Formats: sequence, structure tokens, C-alpha cells
Amino acid sequence: MNTMLNWTQELNIPGRNTGRMAVKNPEEPFTRITVQEAKEMIDRGGVQLIDTRNPDEHAGGHAPGALLMPHMSVPAQTDKLQQETDLLFICKSGYRSALACEFAAAAGFSRLFNVEGGHDAWQAAGYPMER
Repeated sequence: MNTMLNWTQELNIPGRNTGRMAVKNPEEPFTRITVQEAKEMIDRGGVQLIDTRNPDEHAGGHAPGALLMPHMSVPAQTDKLQQETDLLFICKSGYRSALACEFAAAAGFSRLFNVEGGHDAWQAAGYPMER
């Protein structure tokens, strides 16, 4: 079975809602979470939110408190990632942030979460955005 189709069928993604939430695929070094789960984690505190989009996208609006770190710059900026903290990576829709999670894992980080649906889903859920 195609892995990409498999994980999208298991998540609570707008347009593909099956009612399931966080998914940890054993082939991936991160956990896929919904924007609702990300918001709950952020509200509880003790997380670092990383926006892996380009600077112009970030400037156009992002989840509050998100650190800008374009996905291809993650390997060179791992010193900005907090050790012993849940790291939530978010992009526009979830693909670049998944790649950023892979880069962070290669650098030795393990508490990695990819926000599925990205800022598109964040905004669609009515969550705040800042500029």
C-alpha cells in the first residue's frame, strides 16, 4: 500500500476526516498531529513551534510565536532548536514541515511533531494568526 495514502487515511485532515488523531508511523522519526492537537500542546506550554515556510509566507501570517526556519535551513540552524522540548513543525500544508522533522531527527532530536494541514488547516480552524 502507498504509505502516503495510508497515513492520510488515518488522520483527521479536512476533507479526509476519519475521526482518528495523532499517528506515529514506525517508518518516520516524528508523530503526525492535527492542528487541534498542536493548539492544545501550545496552550499547555513547553513546546517550540517552528514555521518551515519561506520568509514571505511567514510575514503574511503565522501561528503565534512560531520561529521562522525555512525547511531547507533546518540542518544549518539546529542550534536554535530546544533540546528536551516537544518540537512542532508547521508549514503551509504539512509537506515541508515533515521534511524539516526528518532533518531534525538526523541531528539527534527525537520529540518531533509534524502539524498536518499546516497553516492552511490552522487558519481554517479559526485559530489566531500574527504578522
